[in-house]
Amino acid sequence: MDETLELPSGETVGTDEAFSFNGYPYRFRPLEHAEYDFALSPLVWGGGDMDVPFADREELGEQWGPESRGVLTDAEWRDWLVEARGDDRFGDDELDAVERELFGDDDEGGVLDRVKRALGV
Repeated sequence: MDETLELPSGETVGTDEAFSFNGYPYRFRPLEHAEYDFALSPLVWGGGDMDVPFADREELGEQWGPESRGVLTDAEWRDWLVEARGDDRFGDDELDAVERELFGDDDEGGVLDRVKRALGV
């Protein structure tokens, strides 16, 4: 099972990296189902009914909408959070949880901190 996914943006992500899919932060999650190769899992609500399963990369490309931006910088994620806080589709608790996942609030840090440490950045 491949632990990375090439996004339609041309970037490659692992299972710990957040990326923008249709205007929301997701993670890639490999699947072992016969029907699906992988799923995209919302950063906060993932691991259940909110996951979006895909049979292959071609299907992902078909659903990669104009709001999908791929991997974002810390500054871009912070801008996304500011914009999302003004959007009534998102609650404060949800966005607080997204922010903790992205940037952390303890010594271990969020997903971006973990990726930076792994890359030696």
